[in-house]
Order: sequence, then structure tokens, then C-alpha cells
Amino acid sequence: MDINQIREEIDRLDEELLRIFNQRASLALQIGEIKKELGIPVYDPGREKRIFDKMRSANPGPLEDSAIVRLFERVIDESRRLERIRTKGI
Repeated sequence: MDINQIREEIDRLDEELLRIFNQRASLALQIGEIKKELGIPVYDPGREKRIFDKMRSANPGPLEDSAIVRLFERVIDESRRLERIRTKGI
């Protein structure tokens, strides 16, 4: 592959990531509504730890586990922020 082909593949993956991030955010909003109805806090440190542990164990590389955790921390932070905005805080 030449550089342009590689960049095209990166662009394709970026579009797929965008779709997946928004799909994940939509699901987080659904969970936020359920949490609001049940009076459950938005922040669930146990759930986040399980996600990080699962992603570390599933990580084939080349990204280091710490990089994977940082990426997922950001995704989860944004999902949590969205939940709080849409459910007006819990």
C-alpha cells in the first residue's frame, strides 16, 4: 500500500469510529434515563473499572494498555457528561 491508500483506510476507519462513538453515546443516554428513573447515580466506578479491565485484557496491541485505558476514560467521561446534561444531573 502507498501512503494515499493507507490514509484512505484511516479515513474510512475514522468515519466508522465516529458512527460507533455516536451509537455508544445514544446507548449511554438510554442508560442515563433508566438511572434517573431508578434514582441511580450517573457515575459507577465499579462499572468503569470492569470496562477498563476488559479492554486491557482484550487489547492485542500495538497500543499499550495504558493508552487504551486513556482512550476509554475519555469516551466514558463524554458519555457521563452527556448523561448528566440530558438527565439534568443525578
